Amino acid sequence: MPLDKFVLILVLVIVGAGITVWLGALLTASAYAPGIAAGSAMVILPLAYVVVRIAADRVRNREDQRYDRIEK
Repeated sequence: MPLDKFVLILVLVIVGAGITVWLGALLTASAYAPGIAAGSAMVILPLAYVVVRIAADRVRNREDQRYDRIEK
């Protein structure tokens, strides 16, 4: 496995763990202050929508996939 792919996987795992801890803390805090959950949802939901749209566009776009069939 090339070093750049290994580093990318490592960074994604660390970021994923950080997001999981942050969401857990947010969920715990929202039990004591419900306004925190509503305020956070106003920020998180549009960002999640953008990420989903980008991923869906990558999967459906034929121009991006033509290089997947080229042997290296």
